[in-house]
Amino acid sequence: MKLVVLGSGGSWPCRDRAPPAIALKLNGDILLFDCAEGTQRQFMFSSVSFMQVKHVFLSHLHGDHFLGLPGLVETMGLNDRKDRLDVYGPPGTAKRLRVLFTVGYFSAAFPLEFHDLQGGDQLDIGGYTVRCIEASHLVPSLSFSVEESGRPGRFNLEKAKALGIPEGRLYNRLQAGETVTHNGKTFTPDMVLGPPRKGRKIVYTGDSAPAAALTELARDADVLIHDSTSDAALVAKANQYGHSSNVQAAETAKNAGARTLLLVHISPRFGKEDEPRILAEAKAVFPETVLASDLLELEVKLRD
Repeated sequence: MKLVVLGSGGSWPCRDRAPPAIALKLNGDILLFDCAEGTQRQFMFSSVSFMQVKHVFLSHLHGDHFLGLPGLVETMGLNDRKDRLDVYGPPGTAKRLRVLFTVGYFSAAFPLEFHDLQGGDQLDIGGYTVRCIEASHLVPSLSFSVEESGRPGRFNLEKAKALGIPEGRLYNRLQAGETVTHNGKTFTPDMVLGPPRKGRKIVYTGDSAPAAALTELARDADVLIHDSTSDAALVAKANQYGHSSNVQAAETAKNAGARTLLLVHISPRFGKEDEPRILAEAKAVFPETVLASDLLELEVKLRD
């Protein structure tokens, strides 16, 4: 599982940061969270391909979160894409995007489907589950979690041998969750497997002020990708416009028991000279904090 930050800024493109777009590669597919202007070009500088994107999740329809979608779709078509692309967003997304895609003199050269999601909806997609909640923002907005399906517990070789189960295909079948029989005896997976192991979990807040529901969504996340529009000094202004500060993001990560916090949606008001201070303020609350930069890549490893 790999995270690629295509755009780490917010509000508008600036010299150091593109606006929001996060690619998550897992099981050979790419999930794209938000698609700001310039996202297709950011893909070209990254290690992942926009042609592998199967699902796009838009947190909301402020321009800095979705205006790159028409260009990305047209470029996919020009590169002979045939696979279907599904685009999801908060209520009203499907209607608005259908209108948007009638403005220019082009149409998708492949199946393109738009879907509205409500807070509390869940999608089960080939080995992982995407959940969403309503975000605390000024327009209909969603925050998302991606949870990988759990894995069987570790195989206990000593127990298997003690039970008299011969090595080979029976071990494989037990690891796959099957009940097997040998010499008239029946063996179930729980006799030789440890407790089930959780899959990895990624949470993307989109634009959001702090909220109890967001903390619960982020519970035990491997990576929490959190709105960090302001520093500590401008927290009141950030909250007024439905955003979070760096310190509030760190508090959410700490309260949720996340493993790593990735700060994104950095306001263009902050330059390179501000970054050490922004990171230090967050790390004082949650040490495992990373300040995102464009094209940053994170390998999300299994906990065991």
